[in-house]
Amino acid sequence: MTMSHPQSYEILLVPEFTETGNSGTGGPGQAIRSAVVEATGETGESGYPRYSGDGMVADIDPATHTVEALLVDGSEIDYGLSARIAERRGPESGPGNGPESGPEKNDD
Repeated sequence: MTMSHPQSYEILLVPEFTETGNSGTGGPGQAIRSAVVEATGETGESGYPRYSGDGMVADIDPATHTVEALLVDGSEIDYGLSARIAERRGPESGPGNGPESGPEKNDD
């Protein structure tokens, strides 16, 4: 049986904005923590598939790739932080081999 949503994601916890360009958190847009989460087969409170791993539990909308709910080490994230996700690539995909790099392959 094939599931219609990805089996894993990488979640990046990033600061939304900072007062200065060098706040010690790595600056806006740079991850301060990441986790690889795997599908649990459960549906979360938000109604979306639940993923878990590396201290994070997330409900992710597979259609929009949006984190709808997130716990980090059992707690909600602090204000000023946001979660971003990127679908995990398989081990055969190296840097630069993902769908986000370069033109699409045409099999015609």
